[in-house]
Amino acid sequence: MSVEYIKTEGDLPPVAVVEKPRWTPAKIVLWVAIALIAGAGWSMIAFVRGEELSASWFVAAAVGSYLIGFRFYAKLIEWKICRPNPKRATPAELNDNGRDFAPTDRRVLFGHHFAAISGAGPLVGPILAAQMGYLPGTLWIVFGVVLAGGVQDYMVLFFSMRRNGRSLGQMTRDELGRTGGIIASIGIILIMVILIAVLGVVIINALAESPWGVFSIAMTIPIAVFMGIYMRYLRPGKVVETSVIGIVLLVIAIIAGGWVHNSPFWSEIFHLDKVTLAWCLMIYGFLAAVLPVWVLLAPRDYLSTFMKIGTIVLLAVGILIVNPNVQMPALTEFAFNSAGPAFAGALFPFLFITIACGALSGFHALISSGTTPKLIEKETQARLIGYGGMLMESFVAIMALVAAICLDKGLYFAMNAAEPLTGGTVQGAADFINNSLGMSGVETSPEILDQAAEDVGEESIVSRTGGAPTLAMGMAHILHNVFGGPAWMSFWYHFAVMFEALFILTTIDAGTRVARFMLSDVFGNFSKKFRDPSWTPGAWLTTAIMVAAWGSILLMGVTDPLGGINTLFPLFGISNQLLAAIALAVVCAIVCKMGLARWAWIPGIPLVWDLVVTMVASWQKIFSSDPKLGYWAQHFAYKDALAAGETSMGNTEGVAAMSAVVRNTFVQGTLSIVFALLVAMVVVMAVWKSIEAIKKGSLPTTEEPFVETKMFAPAGLIARKPERELQAQWDEHAAGRQKE
Repeated sequence: MSVEYIKTEGDLPPVAVVEKPRWTPAKIVLWVAIALIAGAGWSMIAFVRGEELSASWFVAAAVGSYLIGFRFYAKLIEWKICRPNPKRATPAELNDNGRDFAPTDRRVLFGHHFAAISGAGPLVGPILAAQMGYLPGTLWIVFGVVLAGGVQDYMVLFFSMRRNGRSLGQMTRDELGRTGGIIASIGIILIMVILIAVLGVVIINALAESPWGVFSIAMTIPIAVFMGIYMRYLRPGKVVETSVIGIVLLVIAIIAGGWVHNSPFWSEIFHLDKVTLAWCLMIYGFLAAVLPVWVLLAPRDYLSTFMKIGTIVLLAVGILIVNPNVQMPALTEFAFNSAGPAFAGALFPFLFITIACGALSGFHALISSGTTPKLIEKETQARLIGYGGMLMESFVAIMALVAAICLDKGLYFAMNAAEPLTGGTVQGAADFINNSLGMSGVETSPEILDQAAEDVGEESIVSRTGGAPTLAMGMAHILHNVFGGPAWMSFWYHFAVMFEALFILTTIDAGTRVARFMLSDVFGNFSKKFRDPSWTPGAWLTTAIMVAAWGSILLMGVTDPLGGINTLFPLFGISNQLLAAIALAVVCAIVCKMGLARWAWIPGIPLVWDLVVTMVASWQKIFSSDPKLGYWAQHFAYKDALAAGETSMGNTEGVAAMSAVVRNTFVQGTLSIVFALLVAMVVVMAVWKSIEAIKKGSLPTTEEPFVETKMFAPAGLIARKPERELQAQWDEHAAGRQKE
């Protein structure tokens, strides 16, 4: 292996070290072994049927595929399109203001980025989609991330970084023109409102009336603030030391949550209903978005990452040790009809919008063009953070799917059927599953459901929709067999709830901050003052507007008579994937404008697939005559019933509840139309610009001029030996400057 040191002008040490690895017999054997393990896993998943399939094969297939994708496909994108320059300064270095722009240790930034993109999606989507069976979801999660999700995240991050950390909306305006930029910005902001609101519904469904979960999550905020102050002022640069302290405090918070749960006094204080939690979430989102990034956002996301990655690795180890058999079949009846109790819609197209995060998620493009490009130290770190962070999220999705499909089928459907179907009682859930579910071989009883709730220390587990409680139940069933035995079921359940809530909160705080950036960009077209990231009044105003917008949808969701998740999650999935279409369309246009049209198929293939899926899903949600599937069909069914003087319809009782359904479906149906039209216009403009670039060979882009860097940072998560040696030179250089 040869090593090249990259030197810039002046008396600074080299700013980068580039290793040129060579293929050796040992490396060839290693990668052949990885491919064989992945192939064996896929063979078992694809061909074994019944209840003889071990969950361990899912781990083997996924991990092997991820390693191959990162080493070969992501490297192809790096070599042929992105071409990172180790001599080039990043926006974090050029605009360092200690608030929004700040060079951030790659380990901390990987944690922040992973935490920010990994919200409810990789937990909720796979669990809801499990009603269709394990095979379609597994295929989409793994191959989707390698060929689509990782591609989008990496390329959007890199192109934003080359454009001074501009938001996706602003990049669209710069590259496609003013009209395209305004249309895209409006669409992106509206979509963001839905995305953040649905994430809030998920976390509230998991934490409502759960003192243990509420207390533990609340404690992560002061812990994160302490870590931020400790790492910035008390012990600068002591990342590992700060991490250990944060993890210890986090474990104490989880254990203390159990004490709170068992205390009559404290349990009452932290026993919060859904509406109260919604207001708390809005206040938190506002504060997290306006405070300097080092105070709460970055350290909290970094802290959350240890919890997230550690828990997922723990679950993977538990699966390998316990080796549970899969209970759900490869395909169920609900893959071919719209009668599924978790959500309505057949496999195509609704599986691909239900499982968004973990395979392909437009929300990630907002993070990749929001906070992350303003914090990254070196261009060579983009593949690790963009593509690698997305692979890690996909693994979360696979683990969530495995936890769900290893549960007893009766328990799974009792937890994921909406309250109008079960009545919210164990008897109602048992009656629904045994008599009305429509899936053969699935049954349960009130006694089984009562015992399941008692095992995890909850009053009831019936209709705990949103995916988070189901994942917690699945994790508790697996991990108690490895650590603690049956007596620890309740601990592992609430541990998992906290783990999931951390996922979602970190997406809400980062998402609100990104939404603030985007709205500032829009307002900046009319008043340049808003484009100044240091202008506090502008930051506060734009944050307040965005929190008010998603907060109103959040309140609508937590009070929805039909269950917020069941009605809002399809819109969440469609809007999320439409946002991915905008991001991929802009990336395609940039690639063509760079004169690299021969490589435009890399983002082009996922763009075409995503457009087909989302437009078909949008068409069905808008025009379907089935009230279970179409928003407008449901809207007019309830509206006509009210006009006829009826006071109930189906499982909806009361005029107020029926009126709420009419209002909510009108909002959701209208947004479905608006989203589809806006995205279609942006894609047409991107295609037009791409064709123009192909005809001319290339077109000017809005990439910022080259500025030489004056800093060094390792490219990988773990510094290699030459990088450690070079870091020592920089430390010596810094010490010499201080003496002067």
